[in-house]
Amino acid sequence: MHRDVKPHNIMIDHEKRRLRLIDWGLAEFYHPNKEYNVRVASRYFKGPELLVDLQDYDYSLDIWSLGCVFAGMIFRKEPFFHGQDNQDQLVKIARVLGTDELFSYLQKYGLELDGSLSGALGRHGKKSWDKFVNSENRHLISPEALDLLDRMLRYDHQERVTAREAMGHPFFNPVREASGSIGMMPNSSADAMSIASS
Repeated sequence: MHRDVKPHNIMIDHEKRRLRLIDWGLAEFYHPNKEYNVRVASRYFKGPELLVDLQDYDYSLDIWSLGCVFAGMIFRKEPFFHGQDNQDQLVKIARVLGTDELFSYLQKYGLELDGSLSGALGRHGKKSWDKFVNSENRHLISPEALDLLDRMLRYDHQERVTAREAMGHPFFNPVREASGSIGMMPNSSADAMSIASS
């Protein structure tokens, strides 16, 4: 698990059409049923599991962070969730993903919020991603982009799309089609590792 996915840790070589994830200082090998430190990741990209002190998280933490980066890119709002502190960060997330969904997530994992946070949350329904589309970002949005985003930004880490599923998502069909003739898109995790290490 990288545990600090954010724009500053993503390097792009436009000439070679390669992307690299850098700064692995907070990385940790994942072992099932192990509890991990929740004081990782940069605030705007922290998954809900970190904000509610759920220590048995997994690789899907990085998917959440990548979803935040993706939302910032397509909606041209960086950062997408802009909390003033960790509690406010959860409030900002709940205003988009809904409070009922948050409470269902907390109940599923037997978690409780700090009393002051419960008051700050209020009640919010889940917003449609279409509400963030405007004249300045419309050219960056597609139904496939919104579907992929929705699969990445889920409270419950077990419901998030996996990296493999995300790579196979229809959003990337144009990339696969364009790179098929030049051989840039990895076809397997072994190919991806080969590209990453080159």
